[in-house]
Amino acid sequence: VVATLAVIYIILKDRKTKQEHNFETPELYLDIIKMVVICFLIWFILLKLARYKGIPNVMILMMVLIAFYQFLTSKMVAGRQIYALGGNAKAARLSGINTQKVFFWVYVNMGLLCGIAGIVLSARNASATPKAGDSFEMDAIASCYIGGTAVAGGSGTVMGAVIGALIMGILNNGMSLCGLSTDIQKIVKGLVLLGAVTVDLVSKRKKK
Repeated sequence: VVATLAVIYIILKDRKTKQEHNFETPELYLDIIKMVVICFLIWFILLKLARYKGIPNVMILMMVLIAFYQFLTSKMVAGRQIYALGGNAKAARLSGINTQKVFFWVYVNMGLLCGIAGIVLSARNASATPKAGDSFEMDAIASCYIGGTAVAGGSGTVMGAVIGALIMGILNNGMSLCGLSTDIQKIVKGLVLLGAVTVDLVSKRKKK
């Protein structure tokens, strides 16, 4: 219940803040759909975990990371600078942002998260191989695009990327259960990524 109320509060507050500052906001029904989907996933996952062995440590770690980066991107100056850099690097530099410093710390952060992901994957598999994470980059990119991150940069949310990752996880599990070969799975994921990029480009062109 607390998680459901928190999700509703965060989405509505974010929408109100964007409207107050005359930022581009999605249609109300899209936010309602987002709330319903997120709340359904929360209840579904928690019920499944409650019937099994409780909340795993990896999920706790993921929730902490999501909360931190949600706060970073929405409430801190560093998050605004990252959005500005993604939207227009030249304009960000001319406005006084140290773009090289922002680039540096973004890549440092990416390396940190890759290290954490590697530790989690190794712990889950009880083994470590140099090629254990091959093709995961496509899943990560597709998750961001499905979650609403713009191809040109400058927009997107942490929660959107999380929702995209959940969709990709469901897709991967479904294809594995169906017994599809690795080649077919890569083709399907490539088509999903292509579709997400196409939808983003078409929607941007219509707005212009």
